[in-house]
Amino acid sequence: MRDFAGRVAVVTGAASGIGLGLATRFAQEGMRVVLADVEELALDKACAGLRERGFEVLGVPTDVSQAESVEQLAERTLAHYGGVHILCNNAGVGGGFSKVWEASLKDWEWVLGVNLWGVIHGVRTFVPIMLSQGTVGHIVNTASIAGLVPGTRAYCVTKSGVVALSEALYNNLAQSNAPIGVSVLCPGLINTRIMYAFRNRPARLLNVPGVQVTERELARAERVGNMASELGLAPDALAGVVVEAIRSDAFYILTHNHFDDTIRTRADDILQRRKPRPYRSEIDIETPPAQ
Repeated sequence: MRDFAGRVAVVTGAASGIGLGLATRFAQEGMRVVLADVEELALDKACAGLRERGFEVLGVPTDVSQAESVEQLAERTLAHYGGVHILCNNAGVGGGFSKVWEASLKDWEWVLGVNLWGVIHGVRTFVPIMLSQGTVGHIVNTASIAGLVPGTRAYCVTKSGVVALSEALYNNLAQSNAPIGVSVLCPGLINTRIMYAFRNRPARLLNVPGVQVTERELARAERVGNMASELGLAPDALAGVVVEAIRSDAFYILTHNHFDDTIRTRADDILQRRKPRPYRSEIDIETPPAQ
């Protein structure tokens, strides 16, 4: 898919971060853009800012963890624009830093619901629509470099799932000779606020009623947030990478080549039937609690 002008893009998690970067770039390419996000005030602000720049956008409050909400997003999109040509299943949450056996059932339900079920709902809802149109299209599923390196937490489990889902989707569409491309976005550190996603955690999924985050978790989130602010790739730069990947019909979109050796080692361990090498990223280092 090379010509974006006049076409329709749907981006989830579009009120900030990677999603807003993608929505903005698509608008700059002449597309009509549907921004979906669970954070309504931020969504309204993002849409207003784009409209002030002369772009044609529609904001739709959406909880991607709920199938009905994603179905309503599709209905609003079709009613307003009549079709969809690019779908970015981008909404995501960090999900905390607990070891996998320490994460509560509510932790798992939250991160799986947004990061993996959100993509599943997007695929199940929008792919039949895109197929019925009979026109070229493209789907970008946002995973993470955490989906390609040895995992350390629930977040990594969800992102590995998004990679596997994207590969299955690509194969299904290719076997059907469908004119729809697929990409899986596996970024490294990006300057976003995903580590503060607990602000949107549903009350029913809080481990302690009324407590969105513990002091220890907040300290780690702030450390990672500082890293992202200082070292992370800007969302608008990432959006440019994604647009070029769509144009070239690339499947894997990786943003940081310094993970290549780790990915290569993991693949080699699998082929050699070895145990995984111990892996620990800077993000997984815990911040000591305040004294």
